[in-house]
Amino acid sequence: MTEAPRHEIPMETEMTGAATNGDSMAGRSTARSAASANRRAIWHQGLWSANPGLVQLLGLCPLLAVTSTAVNGLGLGLATLFVLAASNVAVSSIRTRLAPELRIPVFVLIIATLVTVVDRVLAAWFHDLSRTLGIFIPLIVTNCTLLARAEAFASRRPVLDSLHDGLAQGTGFLAVLVVLGSLRELLGQGTLGAGAGLLLGDWAAGLELRVFPERFGLLLAMLPPGAFIGLGLLVALRQHIQRRAEDGRSVGMAASTGTAGTDPAETPPEAPRH
Repeated sequence: MTEAPRHEIPMETEMTGAATNGDSMAGRSTARSAASANRRAIWHQGLWSANPGLVQLLGLCPLLAVTSTAVNGLGLGLATLFVLAASNVAVSSIRTRLAPELRIPVFVLIIATLVTVVDRVLAAWFHDLSRTLGIFIPLIVTNCTLLARAEAFASRRPVLDSLHDGLAQGTGFLAVLVVLGSLRELLGQGTLGAGAGLLLGDWAAGLELRVFPERFGLLLAMLPPGAFIGLGLLVALRQHIQRRAEDGRSVGMAASTGTAGTDPAETPPEAPRH
């Protein structure tokens, strides 16, 4: 029997296929790197460079009214975080099916529905916390951050990016609420974590930390003027840190440019000393 002839693949075809596979893998790697960098930028904006509470100064009404304690700030912050992330996902999911003239009413309807769900959940399972937060849970609907992110970001970006944006913006707002609430509670009452049982249950009542007696507390910190002063101090601190970082980068770039632009061969010889 004669052996069947073998059809050999030309060397050029093999090299072309290998190059195509390599280009495809490089393209996928570049796409993953770009997506990762994009999400890092989204989180940096939400937490720092475009923080809703410290930079955009949105949602100031609940931010100033509720943050008498850290627990109150945490409760409102978690509610806002959920509504912001869920509304971004919902808006992004229907962005291609929504008529332009209907987008704002639909956005408000989505946000209001989610806020109603949160309000009913708090009233059912966290009744004491719901009574403490009061009208400020329903007022999440009027928080400009929610509508702004739905219109400026979620209505134009994919679902996953919109989810990251909602989580980043919500976490940034939550951080400001908790920090400001902790600051006011510490200065006004001398405690940290007071009322933790309202959010976490009876077992968390022992988590309250007494730093100094309440009679030594600063009453101004618990009043509305104290909320404005505390927020102003946080904004000033953020601006100071940002400016120091920018100055450091400018000095580093200037030093790097000066060192790189100097050629030892072009340096004139030192004049002789007499």
